[in-house]
Amino acid sequence: MALSVEEVTRIAYLARIGIGSEEAARYVKDLSDILAFVAQMNAVDTSEVEPMAHPLDLPQRLREDAVTEHNKRELFQSIAPQVEAGLYLVPKVIE
Repeated sequence: MALSVEEVTRIAYLARIGIGSEEAARYVKDLSDILAFVAQMNAVDTSEVEPMAHPLDLPQRLREDAVTEHNKRELFQSIAPQVEAGLYLVPKVIE
């Protein structure tokens, strides 16, 4: 799919990108090449390909679920402007 200079200029306007006429001509070629590559990728039959989360078949490395910090809730609530029943009170901002 080949783009025209007018289409590239319109895309740049919609994206709020300022480009000159000589830049637009260069972008026509670059964007047309990208769209041609995407069309080529879409033409590949992937019906037999199983979706995967990672290209390597490796187990997930998990860290040990251990407490790394002590509970400082009392300290933080002691310096908070307003606290009630263990909750921080804040001004209402939406009516």
